[in-house]
Amino acid sequence: MQYALAHARYQLLELARTPVAVFGSAFFPAVAMLFFVVPAVGDNAVGATYATAAMVTFAVLSANVFQYGVGVAEDRAQPWDPYLRTLPVGSAPRFAGRVLAGLTLTYLSLLPVVLIAALLTEARTTVAGFALAAATVALVSVPFTLMGLTIGYALPSKAAIVVAQLVFFPLAVGGGLLTAPGQAPAFIEAIAPFLPTRGAVELMWTAVGDFQPEPLSMIMLGVWIVGLAALAGWAYRRDEGRRFS
Repeated sequence: MQYALAHARYQLLELARTPVAVFGSAFFPAVAMLFFVVPAVGDNAVGATYATAAMVTFAVLSANVFQYGVGVAEDRAQPWDPYLRTLPVGSAPRFAGRVLAGLTLTYLSLLPVVLIAALLTEARTTVAGFALAAATVALVSVPFTLMGLTIGYALPSKAAIVVAQLVFFPLAVGGGLLTAPGQAPAFIEAIAPFLPTRGAVELMWTAVGDFQPEPLSMIMLGVWIVGLAALAGWAYRRDEGRRFS
């Protein structure tokens, strides 16, 4: 644990030197709140609450896919990364430290969304609901962390940026993050349960309101987590093999 915390501290210090990374993760969800949620459902308590939960999921998706997908790929191109792999502590502390730093960045990126919801909309939840939503954020980060790690270890940095951009918006729109529960176009409603973003946002809706997640969405979220874990492990082992072969 000591080594994991040390690596997390190192990652956070790097982020502190380039605060634009935090700004980038928070920008799009905050803008979506201001331009779409506030004028459309800001005065509707239920609608604003669900929309805020969706924007929180949007921010989690953005923070993790880009942070891990682009960040890991850029780290692999630096001479510091091969040196870290030679240390006797193994890869587990590095992974744990990166995940801890990633969760910290994720929670920071949510602050503008939460503040906009609290100050400019009628979104409301209980103290227990807020605490449950905060815990749910860590849970729904899992598939997007694994997705980012897969991209980061499988591709060079220039390709990783492109792929992260290509998967980000379709997952957000296809998962129904930009619409209220049950109000997306028929095509989106048909494909949404098969995407990890849908399962994630349904968990967030359940945390903050009176919503029952669909069994298919939960099953598919589990399938995505297992599949992405396998892909991330494969990408890491392949990269490790190339470096030491």
